[in-house]
Amino acid sequence: MKKTLYFLICFSFLLLWSSCRKDFNFSSSNGNLGFSKDTIYLDTVFTNIGSSTYNLKVYNRSDEDISIPNVKLALGESSEYRLNVDGIAGKSFDNVEILAKDSMYIFVETTIDINDLPALSDDFLYTDKIEFDAGGNLQTVELVTLVQDAVFIYPDKDNTTGIIETLTIDIGGESIETEIQGRYLESDELTFTNQKPYVVYGYAAVPNNQTLNIEAGARVHFHANSGLLVAEGASLQVNGEISTDQKLLENEVIFEGDRLEPAFANVPGQWGTIWLLEGSINNSINHATIKNASVGILSEGNPNEATNKLTITNSQIYNSSNFGVLGRNTSIEATNLVVNNAGQTSFAITLGGKYNLTHCTIANYWSNSFRQFPALLINNFQETADATFLANLTEANFNNCIIYGNDNPEFILDEIEDTSLAFNFKFTNCLVRFSDTSNTFSGANYDFANVALYENMLFNQDPDFRDTSANDFIIGDDSAANNQGNAFFATQVPLDILGVNRTTTPDLGAYQHITFE
Repeated sequence: MKKTLYFLICFSFLLLWSSCRKDFNFSSSNGNLGFSKDTIYLDTVFTNIGSSTYNLKVYNRSDEDISIPNVKLALGESSEYRLNVDGIAGKSFDNVEILAKDSMYIFVETTIDINDLPALSDDFLYTDKIEFDAGGNLQTVELVTLVQDAVFIYPDKDNTTGIIETLTIDIGGESIETEIQGRYLESDELTFTNQKPYVVYGYAAVPNNQTLNIEAGARVHFHANSGLLVAEGASLQVNGEISTDQKLLENEVIFEGDRLEPAFANVPGQWGTIWLLEGSINNSINHATIKNASVGILSEGNPNEATNKLTITNSQIYNSSNFGVLGRNTSIEATNLVVNNAGQTSFAITLGGKYNLTHCTIANYWSNSFRQFPALLINNFQETADATFLANLTEANFNNCIIYGNDNPEFILDEIEDTSLAFNFKFTNCLVRFSDTSNTFSGANYDFANVALYENMLFNQDPDFRDTSANDFIIGDDSAANNQGNAFFATQVPLDILGVNRTTTPDLGAYQHITFE
């Protein structure tokens, strides 16, 4: 028994001694390191905005523990790149050790001020390299970044208190102080050109009785919790154009987030919204793409103006974490509009108002989480913590439209009945997804035989969209929407979103059908 106990104690001691041993013998690197890539392309960044973090894996495939005498950036301390090697930040590292048959990570990032670089163009290719060892054992990995110049719009910040400027909004003669970070645009900022992209921090507000004009081909990028705000009496004019070959929207205006890396290309909720405040007037959006917002467009008030509060044509809104379009007792006219991928509702008509949509594709193929609402929601109320407000739905007309998605049903009419209020709507020549096998929806609003409400409708037939996951809603030869449009409405919107004539045999939705390759 004593011999067994003695043996166990000695064996345990040997195990502890060997596990704590630190006297590894490291050989000097011999130039045979392996790398996960020979060039690290850091995706395009705006000047003074930090990049994402990229990684490089370094392999020691030999049977010996090695020590790399030096790992450094070729440009040294003047380099605009930053490294992190084994948890240590810097630009030069000595005696970096890697065990036999092992590897390590090097992390790379950058923040570049284009003003510190040679004035070659608005886009500057910045390069450096990571050097491993020197002399005959030298190995390198290239670093490449495209730096893009931009016009930056941001609120003032008090250097003493750190407080960021917030907006005071005038509505109905009353000044309301808000906690919305941002500032009003100056008179020389009221035209966004296509010469450089614009990067907005906080909300860029169009002052009362002023107009913001955005030229064809302009690119507007928003930081997190940022957006555009159009004040009382102010207007937004987005003047995108179709391309000369009528196949691509290269001259459109694009609103998106300020992260340019491909990983962020379709991430919803990266920025706030385009907010048309009550009292803003004559807002017009033509040939635009609004993507990756929390709410693509928020339009409030002015439901009875002779001129619609918002006219939106030939535009796309997608990847909104909440709503594509959210209207609150407002007036919107839309033609050739495509909306898809919203966490709640693609097009929400709330608290009544006035709406006319012709040749629009309202879809929702959201797959990031469960969504509670359909692609199209129509109601005549707004609930707050203290009260429920009701208003007239003066009109909500959908002509030659497609309303579809990956849920069912994809439109809901949610009316709080009040005999003193109007709830007027009509669907004419529309393809919709609506199947109510459990008889959940009933009442006069869902009387599909009533031609005063529903005329020439198609239910639950395949629209044959080309690629819903890529927000591509061109329809194909097998679409149930082909040649189903009402000719009267087609003459009002004679060209589809790509400029194709639709007057002879109009299809439903924003696109005339094509033959898919």
